[in-house]
Amino acid sequence: MKQSERFKTEIIPIRQNLLLTAKKYLQNTDDAEDAVQETLLRLWQIRDRTEVVANLQGFAVQTLKNICLDRLKAEKECVEIDNFPLEASPENPHTEAERRDLADFVRRIIEQLPPLQRLIIRMRDVEGCEMQEIADITGTSLSAATMNLSRARKKVREQLIIENEKLKYGKH
Repeated sequence: MKQSERFKTEIIPIRQNLLLTAKKYLQNTDDAEDAVQETLLRLWQIRDRTEVVANLQGFAVQTLKNICLDRLKAEKECVEIDNFPLEASPENPHTEAERRDLADFVRRIIEQLPPLQRLIIRMRDVEGCEMQEIADITGTSLSAATMNLSRARKKVREQLIIENEKLKYGKH
């Protein structure tokens, strides 16, 4: 089946479900419609490379969720001057800088994971997807998805321990 036909038979029919999902995330019909349109456009643009995707509908839902989360994150980062808190933050600048550095370090570790482990750890630990949903989207069994998540977390943990030891003994 041509990829454009696959798009028409698998993605177009779930447009309404995508819209309902987007509304749950964005709480706004217009924003949800925009997110669905962006999802459809992205999928159409890569339609010739989707033959490796086992579950195209699951991939579409995951793409939509990522778009919605990106929009929510961008919205959160845009703080109007009227809403900017004037009182001092309870965190001191040093603690906040350490927290940002740690988050950046964990992101770099995750980026070095094998692609399937990277996808699974993001879906589970960042986006909060259920393991069965992750298995369905990645086209793996539930046990394989769970095993890959465990391995990814173990690798992140090991790298954090190594980094902590370096800092502890001044080898950084």
